[in-house]
Amino acid sequence: MNRRDDWVKRVSSRVANSFRNAMLRDGVPDVGCGLKAVRLDWYLRLPAFDHMHRYVPTLVQARGGIMKVHPVNHRPRMAGSSNYGVWNRLWVGLVDVLGVFWLKRRSKDVVVTEVLP
Repeated sequence: MNRRDDWVKRVSSRVANSFRNAMLRDGVPDVGCGLKAVRLDWYLRLPAFDHMHRYVPTLVQARGGIMKVHPVNHRPRMAGSSNYGVWNRLWVGLVDVLGVFWLKRRSKDVVVTEVLP
């Protein structure tokens, strides 16, 4: 992927993704990408919470599904500016990872007989 962000954003993203992967072990290299595709019936089974879009792959896997990762190219923002910086995402992201870690542990008893295509 040809990422065009400044060094602060790249480093903070790498640190955040490393922590997230150490906690969740779901094999998703970068959850910052907004492009995620999942069948509606599977999505509707997931617990809803703020910022859940980052954790859809982990939650689907915890319920027995299989997620595939496909690299995409970086696209620059067309308008506006980000509402998030390093510091105001740090604590929200930490709490989110701990919450999803708890949800993932609680989902181990779920048995799903179908597999995502």
